[in-house]
Amino acid sequence: MELSELICRQIRENGPVSFHDFMEMALYHPEYGYYMASREKIGPKGDFYTSCSLGSVFGAMIAKQLVEMWHLSGEENFTVVEFGAGDGTLCHDILDYFRNYTNFYERLQYVIIEKSPFMRKKEKAHLPEKVCWYDTLEMLGAFTGCVLSNELVDNFAVHQVVMYNELMEVFLEERNGLVEVLRPASAALKAYFENLNVELPVGYRAEVNVEAAAWLENISRYLQKGFVLTIDYGYTSNELYSSRRSRGTLLCYQGHQVNESFYENIGKQDITSHVNFSGLCHWGHQYGLFCCGLTSQAEFLLALDFKGYLRQQLSDEKDILRLAIQESHLTRTLLIDMGRKFKVLIQRKDIPAVQLTGLKDFRTA
Repeated sequence: MELSELICRQIRENGPVSFHDFMEMALYHPEYGYYMASREKIGPKGDFYTSCSLGSVFGAMIAKQLVEMWHLSGEENFTVVEFGAGDGTLCHDILDYFRNYTNFYERLQYVIIEKSPFMRKKEKAHLPEKVCWYDTLEMLGAFTGCVLSNELVDNFAVHQVVMYNELMEVFLEERNGLVEVLRPASAALKAYFENLNVELPVGYRAEVNVEAAAWLENISRYLQKGFVLTIDYGYTSNELYSSRRSRGTLLCYQGHQVNESFYENIGKQDITSHVNFSGLCHWGHQYGLFCCGLTSQAEFLLALDFKGYLRQQLSDEKDILRLAIQESHLTRTLLIDMGRKFKVLIQRKDIPAVQLTGLKDFRTA
């Protein structure tokens, strides 16, 4: 049975479902959800690339920042918790860099929180014994370290809302297919915008990522001391809710092509929305996670000496032309294409305010 048939049957039996619940099923249905199914998602045979797909230098720069965080945390036992590690490439590259720091490596625990059996199997196939897997943070318990995510929050299921005379939420009915209908938004969705001092103009469509707030609250419960490092694409509230984005930011990715056909190929394509970094800072602050800074991926990598490290890594290449092509490709993709699109947010808990190397050119959210 197709996932679309299951969703339509659920609507016929129980009534309309919110877009949030539809997106949750499309991405995370235990058998047919996009991220749960046994198919390639990352790389040339998948639907999209991530920064770590392009070479080890990206992971090395994150590792460099993590080493500094370890020093600031008191050089005690340090746990890196990566949410949604994809195929494990970022973890592999980070651990490879850490091997140069014996004292740190001995005190390091690397944990992956992964709900997809398919992705967990891929990760376990090439990651060392240093790594362990948990279904939830609760299973890990209290720790000192850093929670790391790369392109995670954009895949949380979101509520869709439209502003008319009042805020309305998008639901789906089944009429020979899925059809959008509007219902008055809940108090919680209205409070989301009130808390961020955002007023949507009439006719404006937007996403509300309440799961991001719950995710940060859960992190704060178990992170005793350390940092939260979030890499994703998105904007601050002023940018996200500008007139240029009055249709929202939801997109689908399939076969490296972008579309807005959310109700087609259900479970066979990725669905994402841009992250509200102002929201992450606001709710993080409420849960004791204080903002160190927000910067672009390009500024973050450059501050950590991306170019110097890249040249060092490519120094064995004897073919000057090939060297120039490799350096140009990685610089263009990681610093320009992805570098401008992606943001890096770092939050701290029980750590004094300090200037992190990767945030030399940070801005507030």
